[in-house]
Amino acid sequence: MSDDNETANPKTDPAPNSNTVKDPDDWTTGEEPMTGAQASYLKTLSEKTDTPYEDGLTKAEASKRIDALRAEAGLGGK
Repeated sequence: MSDDNETANPKTDPAPNSNTVKDPDDWTTGEEPMTGAQASYLKTLSEKTDTPYEDGLTKAEASKRIDALRAEAGLGGK
């Protein structure tokens, strides 16, 4: 007996109602302080775009800022 879910890769074949792309405003942890990885990436993007680094952001705010700076740097959205 074969099950399609056994061979499905959630990274390349996400479920139709998957939360792989979710609005940061809807994150349950969005109000928590940004992660170290987010802070590091924001610093890198801020330098690349000659934009002041913003400290003290929430996870959701940092995610939105990363998306905006990636677009400004020509790196695409998400």
